[in-house]
Amino acid sequence: MVMNKIFLHKPIKLFLALITALLGGYLFQLIHIPIPWLLGPMIAVFIGSTVFKERYAWPTPIRNAGLIIVGYTIGLSMTATALHEMAIQLPSMLLMTLLLMLLCVFLAYFISKLSRINFKTALLGSIPGGLTQMVILAEETEGINLTIVTVLQVIRLMMIVISVPLLVFSPIMGNQHSVETLIQSITTTTASWGALTPNIFIFAVVSISCALLGNKVKFPTAFLLGPAFSTAIIQLLGLHGPALPTSIINAAQIMIGIQVGLMLKPAQLNHKVRIISLAIGSSLVLLLGSFGLSFIFMQLHAISKSTALLSLAPGGMDQMGIIAHEINANLSVVVGYQLFRTFFIFFAVPPLLRMLFKYSATKKIIRNSPS
Repeated sequence: MVMNKIFLHKPIKLFLALITALLGGYLFQLIHIPIPWLLGPMIAVFIGSTVFKERYAWPTPIRNAGLIIVGYTIGLSMTATALHEMAIQLPSMLLMTLLLMLLCVFLAYFISKLSRINFKTALLGSIPGGLTQMVILAEETEGINLTIVTVLQVIRLMMIVISVPLLVFSPIMGNQHSVETLIQSITTTTASWGALTPNIFIFAVVSISCALLGNKVKFPTAFLLGPAFSTAIIQLLGLHGPALPTSIINAAQIMIGIQVGLMLKPAQLNHKVRIISLAIGSSLVLLLGSFGLSFIFMQLHAISKSTALLSLAPGGMDQMGIIAHEINANLSVVVGYQLFRTFFIFFAVPPLLRMLFKYSATKKIIRNSPS
């Protein structure tokens, strides 16, 4: 009898979560909030689940399906041109990425001291690896307050997506364009359903298989990186990967946004005003730091101010790529740098974090041990 009750209730909870997410996404799109179909569902479900406790459910496999779609779109960006650009400028990419990561470490240190949250949480909240990617990485890391990481990442993302276009089209950069039109176009795509077949079936089978295999062998963020790498390899072998229509990308964002919204626990967010203020301040410092690094980048390579800034801006690769396309910046350089930072964060940062946290724990034990 109890099993029947649970069976009947779970689909209703799932349906309520989906309806709430769709309303949130539609509202955010209506008022032109950046990335509406990720942030809208996330915030709407967060509010709904806080007010109506235990009324929502969202199976992890649905979230994983969304990650596979996002991973596929990342893999599409890893074209031969982008990889060639990365190979040519690898030393510069590594230098700029390390300098940006160093700035993030300092910011995380000050955030942890001023807000009294643990350094691991502050660091994952400060690293600019993309909202979806960093939340998933935080979920897989022990001792992390996921709510704080998400709040820090969302505030940073909102500020970057809004501030970078304003900066790019300011007199400093010398570009002329409608900022409002650009912000509204950041999540759009012209891909059609008819162009998907027949290649999409091959990419779908390989992406899903690599995601499941990667998860089985404990590959980091397997449902995201498995499809990304497999898609890139198939493309390099000569098979074209079709771009996904807007509706599919929006659906993937909804799948992920609902899960993140349900993971947010407001009770775990102490000193809310202080944390939000620090998040805004650290985002501004990170943006100014990226702006400063762009001038160093320009001295190393003969590129425009806009290309340098968009390459190093701590935003999403897709958003920065669309802005670069709009102003005729060097798209391969922008995508190459953004892509390099994304994969550096996923492969280099986790082991570095483990080493750092292990060293800190050992040092603490030695300090507290009796002499």
